[in-house]
Amino acid sequence: MSDPTQASGTWRLDWPTSRGGRVAAAELKRTPEDFRVFEDLGLAGFPDEEEPANAPSAGEHLCLQLEKSGDNTEYVARQLASLSGCRHFDVGFCGLKDRHAVTRQWFSLYRPGMDAGDEAFVARVCERWPVLAWIRSPRKLRRGDHRGNRFEITLRDVAGEPAAIDQALSELAVSGAPNYFGPQRFGRHGANLDRALTLDPTTLNRPGRKGGKKGGRGRRSSGSQDSKNVLYFSAARSWLFNEVLGLRVVEGNWRELLDGEPGSGPEPMPQVTGPLWGDGGTEAVAVQGALEREVVAQAPGLEALFSKTRMKPERRPLVAIPQQLHWQWLEADVLRIDFWLAPGQYATTILADVFELREGASNPE
Repeated sequence: MSDPTQASGTWRLDWPTSRGGRVAAAELKRTPEDFRVFEDLGLAGFPDEEEPANAPSAGEHLCLQLEKSGDNTEYVARQLASLSGCRHFDVGFCGLKDRHAVTRQWFSLYRPGMDAGDEAFVARVCERWPVLAWIRSPRKLRRGDHRGNRFEITLRDVAGEPAAIDQALSELAVSGAPNYFGPQRFGRHGANLDRALTLDPTTLNRPGRKGGKKGGRGRRSSGSQDSKNVLYFSAARSWLFNEVLGLRVVEGNWRELLDGEPGSGPEPMPQVTGPLWGDGGTEAVAVQGALEREVVAQAPGLEALFSKTRMKPERRPLVAIPQQLHWQWLEADVLRIDFWLAPGQYATTILADVFELREGASNPE
């Protein structure tokens, strides 16, 4: 596999599909209502859609389930911090949700000893976003705390043979799709990857990134840039993962264990995974390790980023299987698809294995 950044001067942001091509085309997100996301928190003590909206609770954190559209998760978190008078990092959430969608999501706010004012505060938040439920909790919500997300997606102007689409969706429900990171992670035209190439890898090794002295002037001034650097490093390792997965899709072994899969053995049966690159590269060895190192070596600029960091190598499943997948033809060219995904899996990536998607008016470039 040749370095795609050298061949065309741009980054590859579309990878091979499981069938070698897509069976149809469709418009995604013509309106925000066409893309609905319901966060499945699945934590003890939290109400779900079948429980009372506001159950008895106690703790230092006030947790709100909001419905939002047109606002991204981090913007809402900042606004909640401003309304509450707390620091922005005292607001927690489980994951980033799409701005161009209707989403139901939980946020936690650190408000110790302020229980008596909760009802009034919730009323203030309701002036900005509908509050569907609220509860007190002893712990802050953190990334990945949720069980998953349920999606209700309406595709419009669907162009393709209905029988072929139905067959492809049936196969998707059983065999899944390549678990690529979505292109939004890489920025417009891969801008986050361009920025990653300019980074000093040792910026992730500075003392004080975790547990260091708080409140220093240098720490405050560098915090925003540190966050951006982490974003760029994350984009780099995500792109390398996609490259490895893309090659395995082409070779037809992306669902198969290869010799050298980390954790492989007679019991239990491990997942088929790919590398999230780090210090030392990959945890895979033998055939699989050689394949992963060969692919990453074709992007030496990105590979070099990880040679001087202390970022631990990790693994990510190569296969994403949507659960509870159902679909319904609302009209001859309008298709509604519902499914549930685990954290870290992307609905648009799943659908892009079947459909050539174009963004609608609600998500302009």
